[in-house]
Amino acid sequence: MKLSELIKYAEVKEISGFSDVEISGICADSRKIRRGDLFICYKGGNFDSHEKAAEAEKNGAAAVVCEKPVGCNIPQITVGDGRAHVSRLARAFYGFADKKLKISAVTGTNGKTTTTYMLESILKAYGKSAAVIGTLGISYAGKFIAPELTTPDPVYLHSVFADMVACGVEYVFMEVSAHALYFDKINGLHFEVGIFTNCTQDHLDFFKTMEEYAECKKLLFKDGRCGYSVINSDDELGVELMKTTKNHISYGLKNPADVFAVDIREKIDGTAFVLNLFDELYEINLSIPALHNVYNAMAAAACAKILGVDTAAIAKGLKELKKVEGRLERVAKYNGADIFVDFAHTPDGLEKSLQSLKNLCRGKLYCLFGCGGNRDRAKRPIMGEVAAKYADFLIITSDNPRYEEPFDIISEIEKGVKPSGKDYVTVTERDVATEYAIRLLEKGDILLVAGKGGEHYQEIMGIKHSYDDNTVIKKIIGI
Repeated sequence: MKLSELIKYAEVKEISGFSDVEISGICADSRKIRRGDLFICYKGGNFDSHEKAAEAEKNGAAAVVCEKPVGCNIPQITVGDGRAHVSRLARAFYGFADKKLKISAVTGTNGKTTTTYMLESILKAYGKSAAVIGTLGISYAGKFIAPELTTPDPVYLHSVFADMVACGVEYVFMEVSAHALYFDKINGLHFEVGIFTNCTQDHLDFFKTMEEYAECKKLLFKDGRCGYSVINSDDELGVELMKTTKNHISYGLKNPADVFAVDIREKIDGTAFVLNLFDELYEINLSIPALHNVYNAMAAAACAKILGVDTAAIAKGLKELKKVEGRLERVAKYNGADIFVDFAHTPDGLEKSLQSLKNLCRGKLYCLFGCGGNRDRAKRPIMGEVAAKYADFLIITSDNPRYEEPFDIISEIEKGVKPSGKDYVTVTERDVATEYAIRLLEKGDILLVAGKGGEHYQEIMGIKHSYDDNTVIKKIIGI
């Protein structure tokens, strides 16, 4: 694509050294520049990529979009907000592929991943081609791309959209994180449906306050980004959102809602309930347990109905989803006990999973968990308190310690456990802790291994070591 054609989609303030060069790609990371790329500079919170413009030119950049002069010998297009132009120009370069897809977004502290996979299963049952983008990676048309970020950076995101179109994908269900909303990674996108699951404590290392975190969640539903909104009416922020969003559909179990469930029957291997979907009643059988997955199913059902899917296909799709990797996944039985792996890494997520398992447990409920390093420290004692409230015995261990000492993180978790008087042990090495926990199990017990879920690594001192709970558990019990 010629530079002159591409910059029609930019809000240009000034052009210097213009030459109508051929642009072969878009890039906002100087380390990844390929010859012929358009390099986009902007000033971030901790880094100013204008300082890398000369390096980008040396590595083959054909032109630069910048917020201020960078002194290069290639064309420079000055704009007001470089970050906003990453999405804008990527969309144009990839032929506005997003417009050829029916994209729905899910935001919230918990439930995003499961809701997107429920929707993918529903659309598959309806005979449509659907894609998922989120924490577990990108999946479409028989392809799988390993995860890097919950919401990919704009250039990569739009390149994937273009490939999805080429592969015949019709529907896309993507997780949109608070960070993605803060950095406006979804600039220019229109969503058929936007889903809000909940807002509970997380990421306060970045957002500092719950108010700031909540304000970012609201951004998905502003400026007409979503044709319809599906909102949890049992969440405090959800109630607030319903007052300000047009075309909203509510779902919930406690407060009045357009979509709700009755006659809920929880079992270790799934949950059955009667769904009231816009006054249409239908028996639903989930193959995954826990009350919070009833919420996720209601959100998915409401979204699917808006997209035109019939209720029979919704029920079929929900039933056929056997698991979501690392989301309260029942991974093994040992000595008559059940072992679950869950991503629960927030106080609310851990509480909901433990509460559901406590109701299903016929013996002792064990909980193995840790907290991530260099992240929201305030939630550590809270998670300790939550775990002590529901579990009969705790095994506190490492999660992703990153650049912190695992023992220091464990000590902060202990502050929430000690006042309860609940029995617990601390074992720094996660695999050793897991084996210790498994050897305690007897018939009727349940072990929840929480925090990492479907992650396939453990990050220690900047290095991601191969590790996943599921594999470790199966190796220990010999399956």
